[in-house]
Formats: sequence, structure tokens, C-alpha cells
Amino acid sequence: MKIALLGYGKMGKAIEEIALKRGHYLTLRTNESVSENDILDADVAIDFSTPTTVVDNIKKCFAVNVPVVVGTTGWYNQFNEVCRLCELGNHSLFHATNFSVGVNIFFEVNKTLAKLMNPQTDYEIEMTEIHHTQKLDSPSGTAITLANEITKTIERKSSWTEDETQQNSIFIRSEREGNVPGTHIVSYENDIDKIEIKHEAKGRIGFATGAVLAAEWLHGKKGVFTMKDLLNL
Repeated sequence: MKIALLGYGKMGKAIEEIALKRGHYLTLRTNESVSENDILDADVAIDFSTPTTVVDNIKKCFAVNVPVVVGTTGWYNQFNEVCRLCELGNHSLFHATNFSVGVNIFFEVNKTLAKLMNPQTDYEIEMTEIHHTQKLDSPSGTAITLANEITKTIERKSSWTEDETQQNSIFIRSEREGNVPGTHIVSYENDIDKIEIKHEAKGRIGFATGAVLAAEWLHGKKGVFTMKDLLNL
């Protein structure tokens, strides 16, 4: 496939490595704003740009009917409008807060644990996410996905927060350290014990591989898709 790579930072370079190994060709590698002509020749675009540029990139892909895989986070306040445009124009959008196969299995474990813990009202729930110092958004999109799934099940928690004093919300602690690719910890704790589940990425290759697999899978499909569709979860 011919791939336009929108966002050429560390993740973009990792995606390039995997894409080339899998026999694909990159028509574009850029950190700059793109025009519709820049992506016109691509079979699919992969966006790991910035929260401020991603929505415009998506709209330009839609304008020239190029399927787009989006790994950028920090734009989900515009998600409903983007989905409306996608469905209205019969376009193709694959979005994920995390493309790692392991993380998406972790999402399912998180949901199962929340169901088991819902009746255990004496347990307090917290999350910690740790990423490299160059990550622009906080908390991470992965942490928000984890928290939102918990609030669907845990009746005593209605939202997530970065304010530790809000008792009816799940507190998310964000830490930025060195070159950490991504660690997420969900904990349930009372006076008796503490239960934790943890996912720790060892590098960016898992994310990059998932993004390229998503691009391969999306080719020829119409609609809005996630890793659940790709992995049949």
C-alpha cells in the first residue's frame, strides 16, 4: 500500500520502519500542515501528529476519500462531529487511543475487573499513567479510555479527574519521565489490601505495528472502526 504518514516524530519513524518491513511505500512523511494534494496519491493515511492539527488532517483525508488511521490523542472533544462527517460522506476512519495489541487486551481485563469490583464499595480507585516528557496531552488517551470504561460499570464513580480531592471521580495521576513509552496502572485499595493491574510498554514497536495492521485492515472498508473491530474483541 501507499501510505501518507502525518506526524514524523518518534512514533512516525517507528511506523515507517514497520511499514517498510511489511512491503509498503510511504508517499509522505511530514510534521508540517498538509494540503489535499499532498495525500491524494495515498491508499491510506496514518496520523500521529498533534492535538491541534489532527482534526484538520482528518477532514483533508475525507475530502479526497483517503482512509485515515488516527493514533493522535487529545482531540476527542470533536469526536462526535468527526464521526458525523465520516458517516455522512461514506468515508473511512480508524481511531484508537492505543494501537498495542497488549493494551487492547488490557482494556478488556480492566472492564472485567471493574464488574467484579462494583459491589466492593469500600475500595478506592486510582490510576497512574507514566509517559515520556515529550508527550503533549495529559492524561493520556489510554488512561482516559480505561477510566471511561470503569465509570460505565462502577456505580459510585461518575467521571475521572486530575484533582485528588474529588471523591466521586477516578483520580488519574500523570507522570512524565525521560523516555518512558507508556505505563498504565489501575488500582483498587481499601484498609485490608490493594489490587493492581498494570501494562508496561517496552518500546514503540508494539504501537507502530498495530497502527500499520490497522491501515492494512481498513483498506477497502467504509465507516468508523476501532481496535475492537480489528481484534474481534
